[in-house]
Amino acid sequence: MSRRRIEVMDTTLRDGEQTPEIAYTPAEKLQMAQLLLSNVGVDRIEIAGTRVSEGERRAARQICRWAKKEGLLPRIEMLGYCDGQLSVDWLFEAGGRVMNLLTKGSEAHCRGQLRMTPEKHRKWVESTIGYARKRRVKVNVYLEDWSSGVRDSFDYVFAMMQTLVALKVERVYLADTLGMLSPDTVTKYVGLMVETWPDVRFEFHAHNDYGLATANCLAAVAAGAQGVHTSVNGMGERAGNTKLAEVVPALHDHGPFKTGVDEKSLVGVSRLVELFSGKDVAGNAPIVGGDVFTHAAGIHADGEAKGDLYTTKLAPDRFARTRQFALGKLSGKASVNQNLKKLGIHLSDEERDLVLQRVVELGDKKHTVRPEDLRFIIADVLKTPSEHMVRVESYQVNVATEGTPTASVVVAYQGEEAEAEATGDGGYDAFMNALKKAVRRFGIDVPRLTDFRVRIPPGGRTSALVETVIQWAGSEDEDGFTTLGVDSDQIAAAVIASEKMLNVLAARKSGA
Repeated sequence: MSRRRIEVMDTTLRDGEQTPEIAYTPAEKLQMAQLLLSNVGVDRIEIAGTRVSEGERRAARQICRWAKKEGLLPRIEMLGYCDGQLSVDWLFEAGGRVMNLLTKGSEAHCRGQLRMTPEKHRKWVESTIGYARKRRVKVNVYLEDWSSGVRDSFDYVFAMMQTLVALKVERVYLADTLGMLSPDTVTKYVGLMVETWPDVRFEFHAHNDYGLATANCLAAVAAGAQGVHTSVNGMGERAGNTKLAEVVPALHDHGPFKTGVDEKSLVGVSRLVELFSGKDVAGNAPIVGGDVFTHAAGIHADGEAKGDLYTTKLAPDRFARTRQFALGKLSGKASVNQNLKKLGIHLSDEERDLVLQRVVELGDKKHTVRPEDLRFIIADVLKTPSEHMVRVESYQVNVATEGTPTASVVVAYQGEEAEAEATGDGGYDAFMNALKKAVRRFGIDVPRLTDFRVRIPPGGRTSALVETVIQWAGSEDEDGFTTLGVDSDQIAAAVIASEKMLNVLAARKSGA
């Protein structure tokens, strides 16, 4: 089956910059433009609006200078207005040679915003296009609010289109400016435009107010539109524009369509726009979200291990990503096995089950264990004494800006419990002083602490697992030793390591 080529015009640098609190520097715009054209492979980009600011002019000049050097200038577009010579001159002096002329696509916008009759507006359109042609600037035309116009004032749209056809405009952009259409109405109205003017190249410009932008783009190309407009991460006013990373795979998988976009570059450009904009991408955003190729449920990990039963066309390697298996309260044996395999670690079934038990315990505390945490947990679990004779049943540590740190603890040993309270120079010191008091009842002497180290996995997460390693001094008859505790809380990790120390001492005392 032959596939119809759909052009992708990306407007991240123009319409996408209309996102609240967003203003890109010229250097940032240049870097994004280079990535979109050279790596991602969109057909064209819209980089600026004319007459906006001096910064906009500098950015446009830099991009156009680079594009001309690379032979890409015809793929650079800028938004212009029906203002006779002003927008054309601004664009030309910035180095541009393609203008997307903003016209009113509905009679309501024409009369209500421009305060013009349709006839006068069409005269301004003719005048601006005529001047652009004199300066050898190619003109495409936006029909702003076309979705309202084609529904409520088709005579107005018809007259505007007849003017554009007479002016030999090749590309007309059908804008669902307020994101009001559904796939059914897109099919109806785009089909009407294509049937009425079959020689015009129509492209669909969607907004995502109902969350239907991607579906509407599919409907538009199925009805005969030859291009769609996108924005990286859906940046744009209100709910934003069509997301580049959504619509491209949808076109490739849900119809006889193809584009020139390299799917493996979608995540990279998404991350760059996320960085420059400061607007985070949702974890569940299709294709580019941090969580979308991660299985949390153990049954999914099991299904993957037994035959890729939860894999679709949207396989992670298609987008230069890898599948992950989250570790938490929903994990099963397969979840742990998948992560161990990636880490190149082999555990016995018994050891694996101990690790899983610890993962689930952490999950119950609302901590999702990441793959980089797993080595800590393995080290923690496998260093746990086989007989857990001493337990720290409960503890409380109080530290404030003013006042001495205090701690209380309850310890269980061979069916008995002992509790104690103490103060200290810090939270952990107070805990250890209370612990020494409590276990003295059991005839256990706590050794001197000789080293205390804390480590978290790279990444800077405040919720990361903490690995606490404590070195304890030996006695005349016994060597010193090290215990390790892992938890999402630093004090808790230290308590776990200290509890292990008590079990080592208890095992030595009993001759185990």
